[in-house]
Amino acid sequence: MADEHAPVVTNFIRQIVLADREAGRLGGGPKTRFPPEPNGHLHLGHAKAICLDFGIAREFGGTCNLRLDDTNPGKEDPAFVEGIKDNVRWLGFEWSELRHASDYFEVFYRAGLKLIEDGKAYVDDLDAEQVREFRGTLTEPGRDSPFRNRSIEENLDLFRRMRTGEFADGSRTLRAKIDMAAGNINLRDPALYRIRKIAHQNTGDAWPIYPMYDYAHSLSDALEGITHSFCTLEFEDHRPLYDWCVDNVDLRNHPELWQSLVDKGLPTEPSKPRQVEFARGNLSYTVMSKRKLLELVNDKRVDGWDDPRMPTLAGARRRGFTAAAIRNFWERAGLSKQNSVIDYGVLEGCVREDLDVHAPRRMAVLDPLKLVITNLPEGHRETLSFANHPKDESFGTRAVPFAREVWIERDDFAEVPPKGFKRLVPGGEVRLRGVGIFKCGDVVKDASGNVAELRGTLDPESRHGLPGADRKVKGTIHWVSAKHALEAEVRLYDRLFDAANPDDDADGKTWLDHINPDSRRVIRGFLEPSLREAMPEQRFQFERTGYFVADRHDHSREHPVFNRAATLRDTWSQGAR
Repeated sequence: MADEHAPVVTNFIRQIVLADREAGRLGGGPKTRFPPEPNGHLHLGHAKAICLDFGIAREFGGTCNLRLDDTNPGKEDPAFVEGIKDNVRWLGFEWSELRHASDYFEVFYRAGLKLIEDGKAYVDDLDAEQVREFRGTLTEPGRDSPFRNRSIEENLDLFRRMRTGEFADGSRTLRAKIDMAAGNINLRDPALYRIRKIAHQNTGDAWPIYPMYDYAHSLSDALEGITHSFCTLEFEDHRPLYDWCVDNVDLRNHPELWQSLVDKGLPTEPSKPRQVEFARGNLSYTVMSKRKLLELVNDKRVDGWDDPRMPTLAGARRRGFTAAAIRNFWERAGLSKQNSVIDYGVLEGCVREDLDVHAPRRMAVLDPLKLVITNLPEGHRETLSFANHPKDESFGTRAVPFAREVWIERDDFAEVPPKGFKRLVPGGEVRLRGVGIFKCGDVVKDASGNVAELRGTLDPESRHGLPGADRKVKGTIHWVSAKHALEAEVRLYDRLFDAANPDDDADGKTWLDHINPDSRRVIRGFLEPSLREAMPEQRFQFERTGYFVADRHDHSREHPVFNRAATLRDTWSQGAR
């Protein structure tokens, strides 16, 4: 759920809603909607709209509908619908009503007939290329279609015949009769209906004609009693058409049809919604174009739509990002009328902040080097107790086995240490976390001259509770018992692109040339045996390494798989990577 105790950030949309409430225009609270087209997977940019639409309704005691704008059959799929519903719920929101634009197809059609009767719409025979030619430009007015002055009777007859499927795809459209000289090109007799003989996922073959987005969207808002229609800036030029449709379409000219909708839960009166635009949510080091994301999937440059490197919500979830972190990120990013790009590191920072509080700690070694404690007998085993979270006692403790041979991270040893190195060196000492102080004696190498094993002794007086436990050494490292370790597949994910703006071709590269070759590495790691009980989507901090999640699809007790959600620190800023 949303963070109830988070400070409320003032922005221009909240100010608009507050002013409308104070003016008495809201009644029982704002009514909003999240209206995605079910033709693809939601991404992080959609999360901004979800948080806004549902968040405003929740904050001001209103309601928010989830409405599928399913006016484009052929590109839409029931699987996308289920994915959208799952994403919204995962982000912590629940809709008041689940609606579809297709619920109102009969209303839209009859409203089109009424527009014709009122002399506000006509059937046009121009094809798409001719329509563009007649429309004019930003500096030149358009020209009237030669079919614009058809009689009302002829237009009604043609529109009804369009409805029965008599005409071929694309051969005719229903257009609003507004102003071909309008400065806003969207008002130059926009199309309201087109012929498309393709089955619809909800209505089957019942309709050979489908409403255009601007027409269906505005009327759906009015039908559902929406008070505020929040949308991104590219719809700002469409607002006059949105308002024209709401003001000129008589939705109640068929009382029996209206009553049937009221009986299904719609308000008794249509509303006059207010469209408010805000800037999209753009992130660096990624792309969110549906076309480009589809290309990544189809070309198998990623492992599907929920690949943890993808900016889809399914990908972010599988990566280990939390819903709370995404909500907090968009709250911090704020709302404005100015397009901008937010650094991906801000999102990663929100993920770290949330997981630092909520993720239990575990020890894991991802690049193992064996360490043998020679003054412990072979077969030695003991059980140590570790806190699950150093800042929250409510997480409790866990038992961790310790034996004579342990795995440590390879980079915790340096045969020739760099300046300032504080971990293990030949002849040096380091504290094994929770155990005591180990002194490195022998460095065993393989036939290639690589360090294969370290051998040394554990200071018995440095064990917990003994007088030497407080003896100071420069470094502390983590470990995992070699005998008891859980071997797991560990997927090290990073940003998919190595350029902040992959679309920038100033260096002569295409956006695909900027794919980060190190965005996914798969290794075998050795983990605390308690992680065998981890459930899919359970998140942990691997101490001194990063935040990880048990993969929601591939992880099992028999085949443990963990994905890196984020490193402990930002390794990209200021060239630290």
